[in-house]
Amino acid sequence: MTYKDILLRAPEPEDLELLYEWENNIEYWQISNRVTPFSKYVLKRHIETSHRSIYENGQLRLMIDTLNEGKTIGTIDLFDFDPYHSRAGVGILIAIKEERRKGYASMAIECLKNYCFETLRLNQLWCNIVETNHASIDLFSSAGFVKSGTRREWIRSGEEYLDQIFMQLIRSDDV
Repeated sequence: MTYKDILLRAPEPEDLELLYEWENNIEYWQISNRVTPFSKYVLKRHIETSHRSIYENGQLRLMIDTLNEGKTIGTIDLFDFDPYHSRAGVGILIAIKEERRKGYASMAIECLKNYCFETLRLNQLWCNIVETNHASIDLFSSAGFVKSGTRREWIRSGEEYLDQIFMQLIRSDDV
């Protein structure tokens, strides 16, 4: 799927090393709500099964490539896919720091929104963002997501607890 300057594509075997590096980067664990590393074996199996439909896996990971350079800069995920209630969670990572704040994340979310609302016919998308991640809150707000709740002291960060913001985008006639 392409949108403006990006391509969203399924993971390929040659993405294994990138995914291994990104999934095991402790800096990203707080945003992904993880506390344990992934093995190459698990990631390889994930890539091998990525051809299955979101209805089988309950999730979908797409790699984000720049169209101009053909460079893989991050991932965008649909998770907790619920076809009965017609909703899914969204997570995004622009892992290459030099590629942040160039609009790629916004393009990826717009492309994913189109896929979710037009192809999957979902009613809503949602995300959880730690309160201190202002860049992500701004990103999802600019994509039309609205804050619908706060989970108080939800995420442990060292010795303190941080609130987590819950945001939703409900499908409307103009989306």
